[in-house]
Amino acid sequence: MSDSSSLTNSNWLFALRFFTRMRRLIRSRPANIKQIPPPQTAEERPIVVDMVIFKEAEIEERRDEILDDHRLQKCVKMLHFGGWDDKEAAAKEIKELAEEGLKRRKITMAELGVIPPLVAMVGSEVAARQMLAVRALIELANGSFTNKALMVEAGILSQIPDDIITTLDETAKREFAQLLLSISALANSQFSLTSSRIIPLIVSILESCSTIETKDSCLTALYNLSSVLEYSGSLIAKGVVDILIRLSSIKEASEKALATLGNLVVTLAGKKALEQNPMIPECLIEVMTWEDNPKSQELSAYILMILAHQSSSQRQKMAKAGIVQVLLEVALLGSPLAQKRALKILQWFKDERRMRVGPHSGPQVGRVVIGSPVNRRDVDQGKILMKKIVEQSLYKNMETITTRANGDGDSSKLKALVISSSSKSLPY
Repeated sequence: MSDSSSLTNSNWLFALRFFTRMRRLIRSRPANIKQIPPPQTAEERPIVVDMVIFKEAEIEERRDEILDDHRLQKCVKMLHFGGWDDKEAAAKEIKELAEEGLKRRKITMAELGVIPPLVAMVGSEVAARQMLAVRALIELANGSFTNKALMVEAGILSQIPDDIITTLDETAKREFAQLLLSISALANSQFSLTSSRIIPLIVSILESCSTIETKDSCLTALYNLSSVLEYSGSLIAKGVVDILIRLSSIKEASEKALATLGNLVVTLAGKKALEQNPMIPECLIEVMTWEDNPKSQELSAYILMILAHQSSSQRQKMAKAGIVQVLLEVALLGSPLAQKRALKILQWFKDERRMRVGPHSGPQVGRVVIGSPVNRRDVDQGKILMKKIVEQSLYKNMETITTRANGDGDSSKLKALVISSSSKSLPY
């Protein structure tokens, strides 16, 4: 009995030790097993592929930058220490590198000192060498205020001879105009430009060129300068006002020319120059009839409004030139801004007429001495006659406006509308 109980106890003990060891083994086994990652989903695979492609593109871009850096270093050496052939090749290479549009690279080029040698090449007597430098400087100036300032400090304006403009072809004039346009952007900053140099260069190109693209660059450069008050005196002294008035009659150039005149007319000297020009106000009134060019209409109305303000003599000149009928047309058919300006000028004409004829806005009869005999019938007939004259004048003006707007056609409905209205409907 004792033997059987001892056997049972030993078997129980063995089983307990076995289960304890197995439990320890099971607990320690997952820590030693290498974890296998779950399979990627369809959404995760493109992310990994895109990351690989992005990394390859980044490496490729870095490789290109290193190659471009080698090219740039070589160009800098050629530009500073090479002969004229090396300098020309370097200018062409710098233009291509800057043309890629990396602002950081343009700044790096400026830091390496490429601008002063290129500016010196602009003063060369060899036209081909000169134009290579101009093209490189145009690209370096594009989008970089610092590079523009460095060009001016290097003396770019003094490197362009005054008489060289007359010997250039149209392509060269266009490129010089683009370079001067870039430099003129400095006028709106704290950086000072020498107006005695840049204005004559722009004006000479503007008067000698024949393409609208070159004229547009010159006009934009003049606009940049005219937006700063300190340059307005030099612009007016150089005869820019008369040039702009002539160009304002050309539809392709009128908007920039009128915008520049709008900046100059607010000064006393500019307003006086416009008033003395024989083409004023007829030229501006003609521009206001351009229904297909609303921006020019608005600018022309603005200049006329400045000239007419508190100037009875100018308003008389405008009235003789037929401005009232044009203002009526613009007030009815122009853009909202042109309508507002036209109505403002018409209001001045109306106020001046009221001051001239007396306190009443309607037709005025002769003064009658108190106590003198008056025929009531003659007075009534005079009023009827004046009303007919006013109605006929209003009908004629409205018919002209409608004909311009819609072409020739039947205006019987308009006539009926005018007959039913009174002279008080006139906006002037």
